[in-house]
Amino acid sequence: QVQLVESRGGLVRPGESLSLSCGASGDIRGAYAIGWYRQAPEKERELVALITSGSSTKYGDSVQDRFHISIDKVRLVAFLQMDSLKPEDTAVYSCRFVSVDSHADIWGQGTQVTVSA
Repeated sequence: QVQLVESRGGLVRPGESLSLSCGASGDIRGAYAIGWYRQAPEKERELVALITSGSSTKYGDSVQDRFHISIDKVRLVAFLQMDSLKPEDTAVYSCRFVSVDSHADIWGQGTQVTVSA
């Protein structure tokens, strides 16, 4: 079984930065992907950023040039650095860990990120 521990989001002003972390632990085997999705009120959930055990990354179109995902593979903790935040980045950000070999598709509880003046 795999468990996730997410950091808290927060309230920031437009143009500011915020970072999130998500750690996975438990019976983890083989390749995996870990990252974040977000959902704003009355909008569909969308990909923010994912990183794989092979260090490949994928970003959502709206964050491509402002957010950066990285990973500490030893501790299996992913980090999301969010720069130049905009009001439209306001959403609940949820961590997701996926691993076929570990039989895992796990979601964190989510954390609120609010960007407002």
